[in-house]
Amino acid sequence: MSIENILLILVVGVVCGFINTLAGSGSLISLPALMFIGLDPHVANGTNRIGILFQNIVSSATFYRKKMLDIKTGFYLALPTILGSVAGAFIVLELPSRAVEIVVAVVMFIMLIPMFFNSNRWLNGKDLSLAKINYPLRITVFFLVGVYGGFIQAGVGIFLLSALVMNAGYDLVKANALKVFINLIFTPFALGVFIISGKIDLVAGLILAVGNSGGAYIASHMAIKKGAGFVRYFVVAVILVAGTYLLFFK
Repeated sequence: MSIENILLILVVGVVCGFINTLAGSGSLISLPALMFIGLDPHVANGTNRIGILFQNIVSSATFYRKKMLDIKTGFYLALPTILGSVAGAFIVLELPSRAVEIVVAVVMFIMLIPMFFNSNRWLNGKDLSLAKINYPLRITVFFLVGVYGGFIQAGVGIFLLSALVMNAGYDLVKANALKVFINLIFTPFALGVFIISGKIDLVAGLILAVGNSGGAYIASHMAIKKGAGFVRYFVVAVILVAGTYLLFFK
């Protein structure tokens, strides 16, 4: 790999690690970059997950040290996403992704509605510890998020944030901590499918991982310092850019 490509992947990794930790959809940058250096789309999709894995290790450790991460709840919510991620990874190896990209873009724009009209829920969360929880619905929601995460990864952070705020009752900062931890738990399972299928480039993946980890470290500290208000506006900006890109520029 040329020096130019190494530097490109490193810089892209930093940017994506930052975006993914604060919101999601950073893979909309890293996937095209990996294909630009010559990787097949399926290989790029698998390789990208190496960076995602290391990024989530760094950000989860940071949130845990700052006492912002609920490990027990994270494991509980990760279980259905693991099953979904394996299913999604097998599906993506067989199907074209354009139709899914359009659906994802539309859903992202729909997500903006509660962020503006139910903003207090996003900023402060809602105590659901004593509420009657619809467990089948919760399991289904996180299973479907896992399917999408296994399918293409790009944008899964947005879906996880929405599920954690609207279904599980967390504010955005705590939801961010759980989001990266859940991502950390299910990513190895989806990555394993790509490894078994021979759809990864280890060198490119490790270079991307270095960049992703750096971006994740910066973003996790920023999320804690700036608070839920800052994260909310950052998520809105990412949804607008990512949704527009998927609809009109893919």
